[in-house]
Amino acid sequence: MKMTSIKMKRKLEERFKHDEWQTHFDRDEDTFRVEWKDSKQGVTISLPGVISKYENRQEEALDELEQHIKEALKIMNEEQTLEGKEANIFPVIRSGSFPKESNSGERLIYSDHTAETRIYYAVDLGKSYRLIDAKMLKQENWEEERVKEVAMFNVRRLNTDMKSDEVAGNTFYFLSSKDGYDASRILNEALLEEMAGKTEGELAVGVPHQDVLIFVDVKNKTGYDILAQMMMQFFAEGQIPITSLPFIYENKTLEPIFILAQNKPKDKE
Repeated sequence: MKMTSIKMKRKLEERFKHDEWQTHFDRDEDTFRVEWKDSKQGVTISLPGVISKYENRQEEALDELEQHIKEALKIMNEEQTLEGKEANIFPVIRSGSFPKESNSGERLIYSDHTAETRIYYAVDLGKSYRLIDAKMLKQENWEEERVKEVAMFNVRRLNTDMKSDEVAGNTFYFLSSKDGYDASRILNEALLEEMAGKTEGELAVGVPHQDVLIFVDVKNKTGYDILAQMMMQFFAEGQIPITSLPFIYENKTLEPIFILAQNKPKDKE
């Protein structure tokens, strides 16, 4: 029997029954939210993505989702500090439409990145992390610039091990360490320059969701077509989707591109 958003909503409601939590289903946005009754802080998830994972992995996918959300809710209810945790501050990539304020109305610390993406900053807490907001900085007398400098230093020391695959004459590289900061490695300029240096065609870069960074040495139009399909699939399946549009990396700049079926991007024709 086909899984629908209403059926999935009921499944999730059963999993998140709690005296101090409440849930909301947004039919128009097709989302499900779990939040603390008192603070209204919580997690919103897109149901189509959950359904897609459920169809592939059944209850195992929901077990994983439940664990992530419960851990996130627990962290939201705790006071977090930055002092002494400099090594645990990292940048995280989000879509350009991601909120600039927390659910409690606090301004989140962020930097502009591309037309499709924005950089936020987080303190790593082990199994999860907490986005840094203005209130946290004020409490500890930290400057925004300090957070950003520390985060960018830390992302450069993350491992950059990749797997590669040749498809129709194009080389695809996948970085997926599952540490929560795979997409963040797009901010490692030394890594981007290294990949550009060994690219024979054009270097395309993708961050469809938080847990993968894709590089492609694109040498023919088939490479663009495969990349477009891959980005859409990864974007739909990701726990935290970012963008289905890939970028071309050229002259130390990332430019989003639209790929037309059976064609190179318009600006490359």
